[in-house]
Amino acid sequence: MKVLVTGATGFIGRQVVHRLREAGAELRLASRHPERLGPGHDAVLMPEFDTPVAAFLALTRDVTDVVHCAGLNNDEGNATEADFRAANAQLSARLAQAAAEQASGRFIQLSSIRAVIGARVSATIDEDTIPDPQCAYGRSKREAEIGVLDAYASRGRSDATVLRLPPVHGSGMKGNLATLMRLADTSVPLPKGALTGKRSLLSSQSAAGAIWHLLNRSGPLRPIYIASDVPPVSIAGIVGAFRSGFGRPKRLIAGPAWPLRAAAILLGKRTAWDSMTATQICDPSLLVSEGWLPETGTLERLAEIARLGNAQSPPLR
Repeated sequence: MKVLVTGATGFIGRQVVHRLREAGAELRLASRHPERLGPGHDAVLMPEFDTPVAAFLALTRDVTDVVHCAGLNNDEGNATEADFRAANAQLSARLAQAAAEQASGRFIQLSSIRAVIGARVSATIDEDTIPDPQCAYGRSKREAEIGVLDAYASRGRSDATVLRLPPVHGSGMKGNLATLMRLADTSVPLPKGALTGKRSLLSSQSAAGAIWHLLNRSGPLRPIYIASDVPPVSIAGIVGAFRSGFGRPKRLIAGPAWPLRAAAILLGKRTAWDSMTATQICDPSLLVSEGWLPETGTLERLAEIARLGNAQSPPLR
């Protein structure tokens, strides 16, 4: 087995490389910053979406499998719809076309629950959830899913799959989880009534484990899988875990949500408020039924992230 991992220097890509290397897989690593991988690696520059086809054929030559982690994340505040479409949808489709032509094994496309649901919607998500992306990032990830699966289907192949992820936690995480961690690293008391929403999360290590499972699973792959830690955790639990890791009191007081909600609306942060408080639960039952073991210590992991961050940098005040 020789696996091409794209986005190898990224947040999830680094964990995938570590997991596959531990398992003894031979690797080719593609990144927009291959110099960060150091000497002694089969490391190459990741082509842009509009690079000639020869570059994608060279990238996938002599590999058996592909794990595609590269893309533009939704924390890129200045990215346009065209930027997301190019970096996610078009790049993924072109890579999958080259891999379907000459890579003999599997293609694992990392995706997001944003491909099927908006950040402000409360819902339970599984593989049968009807896609309704509501942002440029989500639309680009859904288009990427379709492009990858179509590239393999057009060659009569069914060994490509999409792995949809909820918010992923780990050292270096961004997005709403990083915002909650910064909020937790203050002495501001927070009303429990504002933090009742529940979320499915996924550790970066578990994401890498799910990818390794799909690469090695016997039998055909399903087109879509969902991974998540179990059980889902409340927003209050997330803040409490971070504060525990920082060595701070939880400062979660009895009180309604409306004062914070009103403040968010007055500050023009209604969208951020809704996305922080929505309940979004992922059901990983399919992946579990096929032998994958989910992470069960989510809050302990979050507390450890805060402890490590507290040791490495001064706290916010």
